[in-house]
Formats: sequence, C-alpha cells, structure tokens
Amino acid sequence: MTAQVLDGAATAKTIREELRAEIAGLAERGVRPGLGVVLVGDNAASAAYVRSKTRACEELGMQGETLRLPASATTGEVVAAVEAYNVRPDVHGILVQLPLPPPLDAMRVLERVDPAKDVDGLHPENVGRLVQKRPRFVACTPAGIMELLARYGIAVAGKRAVVLGRSDIVGKPMALLLMHADATVTVCHSKTRDLPAACREADLLVAAIGRAGLVRREHVKPGAVVIDVGMNRVEDPRAARELLDPLRLPDFEKKGYALVGDVHAPSVSRVASALTPVPGGVGPLTIALLLKNTVRAAAARS
Repeated sequence: MTAQVLDGAATAKTIREELRAEIAGLAERGVRPGLGVVLVGDNAASAAYVRSKTRACEELGMQGETLRLPASATTGEVVAAVEAYNVRPDVHGILVQLPLPPPLDAMRVLERVDPAKDVDGLHPENVGRLVQKRPRFVACTPAGIMELLARYGIAVAGKRAVVLGRSDIVGKPMALLLMHADATVTVCHSKTRDLPAACREADLLVAAIGRAGLVRREHVKPGAVVIDVGMNRVEDPRAARELLDPLRLPDFEKKGYALVGDVHAPSVSRVASALTPVPGGVGPLTIALLLKNTVRAAAARS
C-alpha cells in the first residue's frame, strides 16, 4: 500500500481562488479586508511566517500590515500595539505572531485582542464559543485540516480519531472540531502510556507534538488517515538520511537542511491510506484559513 497524498498546497490554492470572489464583492461596497500582524523580536522563523502571510494578503488584494517590536518590548507595549489595531476600522483581523519572546505574557496579550478581530481563534471568548459549538473564529491549522478532510471526501462521523498533542493552537481545538463532527476522540501527549498502542486505535491520526519523525509505522493502524502537523528543521545529515524519503536527499544536500514532520513518512506511507506531506500539507492551509477568517471578519463589519 502507498498512501494517497493529501495535497494541502493545492487545496489552499482552491480556497484562495474562492476568496477572490468574496473580496471582489466587498470591494464593490468599498471594503478592503485588512490584516494587522504584531511581530515581536528577531525570530527568523516567525519573520518568515509573517512575510508569507502578508504576501498572501497582497496577492488577493487584501491589506497586510506588520507592526514590528523589539525583543526588549514589554508586555504593556505589545498590548498597546494590539489595542491600536483594535480601534482601526481598516484592520479587520489581528494576528499576534507566536511564540512571544520570554518573559512576555502571551495570554495577557491575546486577551486584549478584540474577539471580533481574533482571526487566529485564540481569544478566550472564541475558544469558549468553539467549546459550545458556536464558533466565530477557529484556530487556523485545525480549521484547515477540517477543510482538507471535507474536500477529499474523508468522513469523520463515527470514526475513532487520535490527536497527538494538546496545545492551545492545534491539539485542543482539533479535538473539539473532530468531536463536533461526531468522531470519537482521544488526545495523547507526552505522558500517555504505550503511545504506539493508543495511536493504533485511530482511523484518523493527527500528529501535532513537535518531534521530528516520532510517529512510525508501528503507531499507525493499516488504512488509517494520517495528518502531519509537524514542521521540524533537520540539519544533521544522519538524521536526514533516517527521516527523509531518498528522493529528497539531493535537495537536502543542496540546501543543508530539510523540513520534516512529526510523522516518519517513508514508513507510514506504506501502511496509511492517506497522508499529508511536509512541506506542502497542513502549512499552506493554515495561511489560507487565516485569509478566510479575515475576509469573514471584514464581511461581518461591512
């Protein structure tokens, strides 16, 4: 068996094209959806993510703006940046790029985002609405995964789902979305006993724990659908040879690094029925859903 590739990049492209019509309709009413990003510090990965998000906005005719603060900024200064976006009518969505440098209080910052502009779905009010199955905005990565499953015709109702990871950004909202879609959900984490056995219960396995290649063939029930949320940078040649498909090794040798997921794709692809690639799987969907949430926020205020 070779797993079907669930192409997140292609799905994200489709979502963006669908958004063009909505954005054009808003433009006829004089509304241009606007995303305001708060970026603190000099984390290269965070800066790259922000550039990709604002570039995606501009490609669709949206407004993308980034307010950069130094790593020395206080929590109060970051809150002030958020509140400045809260009151601007041309900014419909606000994104605080995480993680924030220590010792900043990320929760205090997120609590000050206007819930109606919280397109990342992390404000306590929006989390609570999701728990009650009355969502306004849902965290973009889990929402993107649900879009991917739906567009590939992968049924969730009645299935056993295992979510590996319990973060506020992915694990917890993912579990809630699957539960609301009538899956029977188990959340696993670093303290789960006999993790491979727990994962093998899954018809649908979502790996979001942040450890390169953790999920192996022995974690996966034959025929399961596997969603790989991980994005780990590998620079060691020995690790690359162990974690990468041989076809990716020339590119690794050229660049000196490779991005790999939490799933050991070479072994899991031989037992799973479907698998998201890394890169090109969940990542593009996260950005597409951020854009979708921002357009929805603009429509709600127009």
